[in-house]
Amino acid sequence: MKFRGITRRWLGKTLGFAAPLMLVLAVSLSAWIHMFYYNSVKNLLDSRDNNVVTTFFNIYSGAADESFSEAARDFIENFGDGDKMCVWVINKHGRIIAASDGFQPPENVPMPDYEEALVSMTGRGDWRGRLDTGEKIAAMTLMLSPPGSGSAAAVRYMISLEAIDSQIAGLISMVAAASFLAILIFIFPSTIFIAKVVKEIKNVTKAAKRVAAGDLDTRIEFYSRNDEIGELQKTVNNMVAEISDADRVKNEFISTISHELRTPLTAIKGWGETLQQIGESDAAMTKRGMEVIISESTRLTGMVEELLDFSRMQSGGMRLRKEKMDVLAELDETVFTFKERALRDGKELLYNAVNEPAPIEGDSDRIKQVFVNVIDNAIKYTKQGGKILVEAELKDGGTLEITVSDTGCGIAEKDLPRVTEKFFKADTSVRGSGIGLAVADEIVKMHSGELAINSILDTGTTVTIKLPVGTVLPAAERNGQQNEQGDKE
Repeated sequence: MKFRGITRRWLGKTLGFAAPLMLVLAVSLSAWIHMFYYNSVKNLLDSRDNNVVTTFFNIYSGAADESFSEAARDFIENFGDGDKMCVWVINKHGRIIAASDGFQPPENVPMPDYEEALVSMTGRGDWRGRLDTGEKIAAMTLMLSPPGSGSAAAVRYMISLEAIDSQIAGLISMVAAASFLAILIFIFPSTIFIAKVVKEIKNVTKAAKRVAAGDLDTRIEFYSRNDEIGELQKTVNNMVAEISDADRVKNEFISTISHELRTPLTAIKGWGETLQQIGESDAAMTKRGMEVIISESTRLTGMVEELLDFSRMQSGGMRLRKEKMDVLAELDETVFTFKERALRDGKELLYNAVNEPAPIEGDSDRIKQVFVNVIDNAIKYTKQGGKILVEAELKDGGTLEITVSDTGCGIAEKDLPRVTEKFFKADTSVRGSGIGLAVADEIVKMHSGELAINSILDTGTTVTIKLPVGTVLPAAERNGQQNEQGDKE
């Protein structure tokens, strides 16, 4: 099996961490096992170093050799740990006269522990090594007479380490096998899990590539779960759905704006050709044609300006030419401009004015653009015989609240959150690009204000604009904008 990418990196990092850790644990445990068993041997030997043995043999250490030999044989016969260790009794001349294993050791057998005990002030000697036969032992010799007494009588205890070393080796092998098995138990299921995660990430990658290639119908199939991968898959699906929806709205916008641009251009071209044919023979027709051309040109200019504003907004290039201004003066002028149009369309435009100034530091052209867009929409979406009410009120806290209410067709509840989105049009049958409110909302935000829309379908719509009044632009920002204006001029 070949491991690549995340799986290989994960395996490398995991093994790089787990293997040394398990090795350290295994070595530490092995050392502890070794120390435990050898300490057990030492403790067993230490238990022989007691006053009972010394006292017992002190009685016979100065006696005749026959009495000492009998006492040694009695001691060997009554020795209770013969299955654990071997005991030699050495007389005062340094000769081995009794052995618990029943075999007489050869003369001059090496006894490093005995030699140590002879010169030790404690009368004890210890040694660990191998006999001439190759057997590994631990030995301890206890002198039976005080140092300097001239007697070489002693007892030597020996424990074979072969069985213990074999047990230690077996346990260490078990520890090593358990460590290796523990790594496998950890690595195997984890690798399967990582492989599944990688597979799902690859599915996300493939889906993203298909989306990048233009397939906006792509969706990731996933099992319902609440982990990070499931959240990623849901997010990608939501993102693709949003992109698909935005693409659809964009295409609708292109189609709409193309139609909106074609209409005035067709009128201008048609009337231009007509005027070219009739010349100056029909003054009334010429006047009517020129009015249409001027009207449609104005409308075309407005749409182009709207598109330019939207482009600036998208690129973050929209700038305000701020100066001290009266918001209500701009509102009065805008309402007055639309009064005649509303009457001509058979609609009533009402205005409750405020007889006091509402000064702010802002861009008067942009503020007026917001009012024009909102009131124009209210008139467009209100049927003949309907009413549009514009009200302004100064609230406590220095906020000017302007509401534009109409008795038009209203907006569906599901469309309300999207009416200020770019390209969105709730009613595609009404002329317009669908970007006016998006631009208006951005302009209000740039003046530290808020634009809110409430509507009931088939009842009407209310647009509320809140602007802080009496505010003064910070000096640094004001100087920066003056510099921008100077550069433009």
